[in-house]
Amino acid sequence: MSAGFLLSFEGSEGCGKSTQIRLLKERLEKSGREVIVLREPGGTEIGESIRHLLQHAKEGHAMTSETELLLFAASRAQIVREKIRPLVNSGVFVILDRFLDSTTVYQGHARGLPLDAVNAINRFAIGGTLPQLTILLDLDVQTAWQRIHATGRELDRMESQPPEFFEKVRQGYLSLAKAEPERFRVVDAAKSPEAVHEHIWSLLPA
Repeated sequence: MSAGFLLSFEGSEGCGKSTQIRLLKERLEKSGREVIVLREPGGTEIGESIRHLLQHAKEGHAMTSETELLLFAASRAQIVREKIRPLVNSGVFVILDRFLDSTTVYQGHARGLPLDAVNAINRFAIGGTLPQLTILLDLDVQTAWQRIHATGRELDRMESQPPEFFEKVRQGYLSLAKAEPERFRVVDAAKSPEAVHEHIWSLLPA
């Protein structure tokens, strides 16, 4: 049995995470790996209920930043124990569409909550479970903004934030990547999807 692996994808809205996760999953499966993709918030029944409240429920518009932080942490605590740990321990290659770094960046750097509190809550939620590799899809805010609005669909609560918010998000991610170079790999998301995928594939352990 192959050893399990935990990989997370991070980046602001519009960076192409969904496309790259799909391409990587397909290629890993062709190579014979068992792959599971989990999204955050979500991935469990409890998490999906929290996701709806965070992103789409009308009640969410009155949500404070502190409430937002704790809801993300609650979803994360559940998915770590219900899904991530058992899957990795059984040899599955688990791909996470966002994980703790999103909370550090969105609620800490962008929302302005105290980073020491955000980090303490993150540590409690994950209980020591960290990705072995985190792919940061980096994209300038103008390009990301254009991609988001080019879809023509209704934007969720996070996607509807102003450009200044997403600049804080980008800079927060880059700061994290600089602080944890052993875990993070920064990938230029402005390139073609095929080129981005090949770069990501080259970063995986042999």
